[in-house]
Amino acid sequence: MKKPSLPVIFLTVFLDLVGFGIVLPLLPIFAQSLDASGFVIGCLMASYSAMQFLFAPIWGRLSDRVGRRPILLLSTAGAAISYVIFALGSSQTGLGALILLFAARLFAGICGANITVAQAYIADITPPEQRSKRMGLIGMAFGMGFIFGPALGGLALKTGNLGAPGWLAAGLCTLNFIFAFLRLPESRPAEAKPAEERPRFQQLVHTLQRPGIGVLVLIFFLATFCFACFETTLGLLVSRNFNLVLQDLKGGVHVFDSKVVYLYAFCGVIGAFVQGGPLGRIVKKLGEPQLIALSLLLLGLSLLPLPFMRTWPLLLLVLAVLSIGSSLTRPPVFGLLSNLTSAAEQGVTIGTAQSAGSLARIAGPIFAGSLYELHPTALYLTCGTLALLTAGLAWAKLGAKPGRPTAAVPTA
Repeated sequence: MKKPSLPVIFLTVFLDLVGFGIVLPLLPIFAQSLDASGFVIGCLMASYSAMQFLFAPIWGRLSDRVGRRPILLLSTAGAAISYVIFALGSSQTGLGALILLFAARLFAGICGANITVAQAYIADITPPEQRSKRMGLIGMAFGMGFIFGPALGGLALKTGNLGAPGWLAAGLCTLNFIFAFLRLPESRPAEAKPAEERPRFQQLVHTLQRPGIGVLVLIFFLATFCFACFETTLGLLVSRNFNLVLQDLKGGVHVFDSKVVYLYAFCGVIGAFVQGGPLGRIVKKLGEPQLIALSLLLLGLSLLPLPFMRTWPLLLLVLAVLSIGSSLTRPPVFGLLSNLTSAAEQGVTIGTAQSAGSLARIAGPIFAGSLYELHPTALYLTCGTLALLTAGLAWAKLGAKPGRPTAAVPTA
């Protein structure tokens, strides 16, 4: 068996997230073309995360028992099937199309919970002092997925076939499965013993009661909630503020101008650069607690003025600050979580945090879609204020002092 490798797991996650990036910006567009309300659009966006919420701890706990490789292979194969369903749904009209879109996102959410396992994989092969930096690889994969995914989705739409983005995503996931089957080795040490098995609620309480874990999970939940609201409504906000011309693609079905899709790619470029380049130096200079507080401060300060941006240079500037802030939150949070957790519970602890993030991605889109219909500006002012309050919570509870060292890893 080959030795576990960071480049291999990075490429596996990256290819998975390119497929995710192809589909995500198009969901509100397709749903609106089917005359879905803001609430229904929010539910469609949230359905993926609802399944992640349920399955992230299950995948994490299962990977602690049977290994990371089998779970990653199984979930990657399932993702390919979910995008086939999405392609079929996006090519149709009426209620049947909407049902297929929901089915695709529910199944994709079950498989998408494998991010938990990928993070546990990285924790398996990384020394404690480097985990925050290397957890940034997951964030970098997210960022690069949002560079190539939306761009590829936009190009696929130019074929005139509304199902083309889904078929493209399915093909990429199939290639990813073949690559992972051939090149991805197991990372979990053979001698590692799984943690004590507990009922789910009991396991959740056990995890959250451990020192430092509960507040980190809460901070991650609030940060993800704010970003999910932004992610759900960015296309709607920009189309409204810039009066973008709608295109007629097929049979009178209208979609947003393609500029909206490429804004997601722009945010991805910024996020990938930060997490792939200066992140390690920033963590070393500031320490995880202060970096988490700073990231949330930048997120809040960029969300507040966003609905008032009506020139492209100002919009891009605010989006750049927002992308920097959001990209600096996940790696130090998961680095600290990993370092506060024994080797036997890496999967289940990270799975608990991912479930909190998924819960935020359930509540966020539904909240955002509903409030946006009532008052777009109120949504962004609310989320910006919440992000600033979360920055204050991180500063107060994590002991955010410059150069604060990474917490020691408990023994198993």
